[in-house]
Amino acid sequence: MGDILVLYYSRHGATAEMARHVARGVEEVEGVQARLRTVPPVSTVCEAAEDDIPASGPPYVQLQDLQTCAGLALGSPTRFGNMAAAMKYFLDGTAPQWLSGALAGKPAALFTSASSMHGGQESTLLSMMLPLLHHGMLIVGLPCSETDLLHTRSGGTPYGASHLAGVDSDLPLSEEERRLCLALGRRVAETGRALMKRG
Repeated sequence: MGDILVLYYSRHGATAEMARHVARGVEEVEGVQARLRTVPPVSTVCEAAEDDIPASGPPYVQLQDLQTCAGLALGSPTRFGNMAAAMKYFLDGTAPQWLSGALAGKPAALFTSASSMHGGQESTLLSMMLPLLHHGMLIVGLPCSETDLLHTRSGGTPYGASHLAGVDSDLPLSEEERRLCLALGRRVAETGRALMKRG
């Protein structure tokens, strides 16, 4: 069984915290493991380059991680209703995987964090879906059978998990947000496991 790649970019730590909860949800599914990876920031200085290994946290993603994963959970903070530039930059470099069909038929789930309730969480999740649909991935959302969606006063959408971080980006994940991250991880892992068994 391949791993579920939990890939994210985080600036203030909220999306990283969501990624850890999604990964825990993945690992609640028997026989499935999470592989936590991040992307480097995009520099405004053309000649700047990041070290191959980040100073802290999980390793940077390699294209090989996409080749070998059984599914993908993709997370980014909201930037004006869109994914962060660092995540877009990474996805823009996945044309070889698109040409080879490396991700076609694999499940994908999405998560995001924003500083305000109306910061564009749902449009960010939709923006992250677009390249994954071009890759032929199968989008796994959160159904309303996850009753936290019906009661949360913080984050959570049918399109994926979301978090309300507050104007200073310092609000912790609410209990509902945590449970929805776990549920999202379980759903993508269960779908990946089922598809692997059929294949």
